[in-house]
Amino acid sequence: MKHYAYIVECADGSYYCGYTNNLEKRIATHNSGKGAKYTRSRLPVTLVYHEEFDSKEEAMSREWHLKQLSHDQKKKLISVK
Repeated sequence: MKHYAYIVECADGSYYCGYTNNLEKRIATHNSGKGAKYTRSRLPVTLVYHEEFDSKEEAMSREWHLKQLSHDQKKKLISVK
């Protein structure tokens, strides 16, 4: 099973970072309003970046590191990919 750290862009231009083992389902969950509390009032969201990992621990660690980045740092990371 693959694990992912991801960034979505919300309708208001903000970014949300998360972890999942099923990207397609997680984005659909966010857009249905049943995802993270942060994204519920900022719909729709668009997947703009993701990284794939072999373990849950690696993906969750990367998620934490992504959350520490500033908005501008996330924007730069997204533009490089």
